[in-house]
Amino acid sequence: MSSACFVTQEASREILLRVTNVCGECYADLHEGDTIHYDMQNYRFLCHCCQEKLCAMMNEACEIVYDEAEPSLFC
Repeated sequence: MSSACFVTQEASREILLRVTNVCGECYADLHEGDTIHYDMQNYRFLCHCCQEKLCAMMNEACEIVYDEAEPSLFC
């Protein structure tokens, strides 16, 4: 699922060395060639799993709408 709230790209060596090599939400390792998503509201890179979960919780204005039945975002 793509969203205007995220910029999707392939993890390059430069990103992994200079910015991050872990998901900003679950701290899973990111590897060169992985599809990663930049969360423009929270200024962090996310793995595909966390991006999908976060995207499912967002409204059209990129605001998180929390569901008490499923409080965890972690993959």
